[in-house]
Amino acid sequence: MNLHEYQGKDLLASYGVAIQRGYVASTVEEAVAAYEKLQEETGTEFCVVKAQIHAGGRGKGGGVKLSKNIAELKENAGNILGMMLKTPQTPGGLNGAGKLVSKILIAEDTYAPDFDACKEFYISILMDRESKRNVIIYSTEGGMNIEDVAENTPHLVHKEFIDPNLGIQAYQGRKVAFNLGLSGKAFKEMTKFITSLYQAFLGSDSSMFEINPALRTGDDRIVAVDCKVNLDDNSLFRHPDLAALRDKTEEDPTEVEAKEFDLNYIKLDGNVGCMVNGAGLAMATMDLIKQSGGSPANFLDVGGTADAERVEQGFRIILKDENVKAILVNIFGGIVRGDRVAQGIIDAYQNIGEIKIPIIVRLQGTNAVEAKKLIDESGLKVHSAVQFKEAADLVKEVLQ
Repeated sequence: MNLHEYQGKDLLASYGVAIQRGYVASTVEEAVAAYEKLQEETGTEFCVVKAQIHAGGRGKGGGVKLSKNIAELKENAGNILGMMLKTPQTPGGLNGAGKLVSKILIAEDTYAPDFDACKEFYISILMDRESKRNVIIYSTEGGMNIEDVAENTPHLVHKEFIDPNLGIQAYQGRKVAFNLGLSGKAFKEMTKFITSLYQAFLGSDSSMFEINPALRTGDDRIVAVDCKVNLDDNSLFRHPDLAALRDKTEEDPTEVEAKEFDLNYIKLDGNVGCMVNGAGLAMATMDLIKQSGGSPANFLDVGGTADAERVEQGFRIILKDENVKAILVNIFGGIVRGDRVAQGIIDAYQNIGEIKIPIIVRLQGTNAVEAKKLIDESGLKVHSAVQFKEAADLVKEVLQ
């Protein structure tokens, strides 16, 4: 689950991480009130208006603006609120529809008064599956796409692996600060910053933190100017306060609907819809579709209890994608009986009404013979298959 920048900063601050101060607003009037409150705290008229959407690259799309006075604040807030912000990370990229901005963050100008004395760093924390440890990835090249830095100047990207049995050690915080070229007060501030950031990562059961940039200010403070926080969905039952921060308007509507029916659904950009039980079989099915000349339109795992209702909801969700030209149902009956799945497909087909695109059904495992018989005798326009290759050939055939 992703958090907005302002939500992520609140989380960091609760663990003692120094952040860029700011207040969220959803109207120009609220933005003015936030600006006045921030002015009292900082003593400066400068502030930054930042669009709050779940996507990076907001500045490139015009979603981050410096305001030098209240007039500019009102103008920038009015322009950003309600805009369809397009960034390289919004759906469709810069050529897509963009995302609607309904909230903005009015934040302090952490670069004032001495912009030239400031230095931006990149810091992230995530799980490294190969080493089975958390890793802190950091670089002196903050404010840039870390992928470009890693490709063009890999020696500027450092990694610090944390032993989960020991946790972060004091020397590791100092090592990060040293590799970032810091000294004096900034060195001590970065050591504290890294330690607190790691504690926040563990305490919130997050899957990723990304601070880009972490700023050394003109007076040698270390501040999180921007942050991305991704929480582990599987841990949210332990954090109802964090789960309550979920913004469904930022998520794909079909994915939100799928979660309500406990379906594991991820929308892709292909032309063949998939309905499978089990993540491993789903991945194999997606490979099969690619080898057949198609492209998977989604990842949909109906789980081990693929009853008629779940199958029907799966069909309804897949059919909302106008790019889908065929649907492949690939179910292996272990706990679930194949004939029940087959009956669910038949019931779904009848409840939904006429489905104009081809449906290919491969049922194996428990009661597979009975399942195939039900499909074949249903009178529906459904292609049944037994072997993987047979299903692949049918996919290729219906797409021609």
